[in-house]
Amino acid sequence: MAKTPEETNCIIGEGSVFQGRFYVNGSILIEGKFQGDIKTDDQLIVGPTGKVRTDIMARRVTIAGTLIGNIIATEEVNLVQTGKVLGDISTPKLNVEQGVLTQGKVTITSGNGTNTVKKIIEDSFGNETDEIFSGLEKEKKKEKTKGAEE
Repeated sequence: MAKTPEETNCIIGEGSVFQGRFYVNGSILIEGKFQGDIKTDDQLIVGPTGKVRTDIMARRVTIAGTLIGNIIATEEVNLVQTGKVLGDISTPKLNVEQGVLTQGKVTITSGNGTNTVKKIIEDSFGNETDEIFSGLEKEKKKEKTKGAEE
């Protein structure tokens, strides 16, 4: 699953605070606080004491701490028991352990980045696509309104 700190290229240790742009060629482990832009071509791990506020773009992402931001992973996302995510997740593979707290939209991709859900529906239904998506949005709004009234 997650790499060990010995195999990690960069570590933001517990008690450390980093703010800014962080682009790494290799893997990253965050045990401290991070806010800004982060991108890696490898794995990003937010450890149990990590508190991160950013959008993450990486090959593989593991969240054991707290993330406020979106995740785009080209290979997989692992949300472990202590993980908390407020944001959208887009990945071909998602693993979620019991105990995880998350809120946001999840999109499971094909992994090659070419087939979005909308494109697949367009290929299947042609001109009816806009009707399908507007119908889904109307249903979502009805559910939100109904939930707010209760």
